[in-house]
Formats: sequence, structure tokens, C-alpha cells
Amino acid sequence: MRVINNPNKNPLPNSEREKRVSEPGFGKYYTDNMVIAQWSEATGWQDAELRAYGPLTLDPATMVFHYGQEVFEGMKAYSQPDGGVSLLGPMQMLKDLPNLQHGLHFLRCQLNFLYKRWRS
Repeated sequence: MRVINNPNKNPLPNSEREKRVSEPGFGKYYTDNMVIAQWSEATGWQDAELRAYGPLTLDPATMVFHYGQEVFEGMKAYSQPDGGVSLLGPMQMLKDLPNLQHGLHFLRCQLNFLYKRWRS
């Protein structure tokens, strides 16, 4: 893979970098540079570029923006003869959530909303 080397022209001074390294924290400090690369199913990763840290441009259809609905992908609801509703797939969906407690609350709220909407 070809890598274009175009680093930040204004990196942090060494004294500031040393201070930050001595007091690390997740999401507190960022690097001077980042690598951007193109990917396609046909060719894989290609055309990488080291460049100054900065904003990313993402298509509004990018899946990360739709995780709230993607988490329910594959879950099905079936009406039962007694008037109840059976769900297929909720336990797998919960396994996919990083925080189970949050996931259970989220699922309860969503199911209440869906149930009320479906019944009306």
C-alpha cells in the first residue's frame, strides 16, 4: 500500500507533548496527525495518507449513525392467539449491546413504545 506522508506543519512543542504524556486521559488529548485510507471490497485498503488531525467527512447513511435501529436488526414480533406478542431475537440483541443495564432499559422503553403503537 502506498502511504503519502503529509504530517501536521504545526505540531505541539515538545514541552507541551511531554506534559500531556505525563498526564494522560482518554479523550483528553489527541495526536497531531491521523491516517486516512480508502477501502473497497475489490482492492482492500489503499491510498493511505498521514495528515494533520482534523474533522472527518461521513456520509449521512454511514451505519454508525443508525446503530439505534441496527441493534434491532433481526428481531421479529409475532401476534399470538391470546392477544400477546412474542419476540424472536431479543436476547441476541441484548448480547450485542456494550452496556447490558442500559440495554435492558432501552429495550423496555422501545418495546413499550412499539407495543402501544402496534396496538392502536
